Amino acid sequence: QVQLVESGGGLVQAGGSLRLSCAASGRSLRNYAMGWFRQAPGKEREFVAGVSGTVGPTNYADSVKGRFTVTRDNAKNTVYLEMNSLKPEDTAVYYCAAVWGAAPRQRSYDYSYWGQGTQVTVSS
Repeated sequence: QVQLVESGGGLVQAGGSLRLSCAASGRSLRNYAMGWFRQAPGKEREFVAGVSGTVGPTNYADSVKGRFTVTRDNAKNTVYLEMNSLKPEDTAVYYCAAVWGAAPRQRSYDYSYWGQGTQVTVSS
């Protein structure tokens, strides 16, 4: 079992930055691909960013490319999402997720483990 806990959310003005963290316990994340998803009120959960099981390939939703960066520190068993140039439409609950294997996935149902989420609110 992998337990994931997100942190770092909050209220920020448009144009600002936040860094989300996803700390894992139970198992090493070294062999897990990690994903960040978000869900706004009344909307479906959507893929934001993913990183492979080793420090390697990443992928991003078009809406966040060039503004968000996903990284991982396997020694700390933690994955990060650096969010810059935030927009009001980035407001959502952000979740991290883990799946065994190397390749990052964009479909939420591919992931086996989920955190409880952290709220990000961007004011205009």
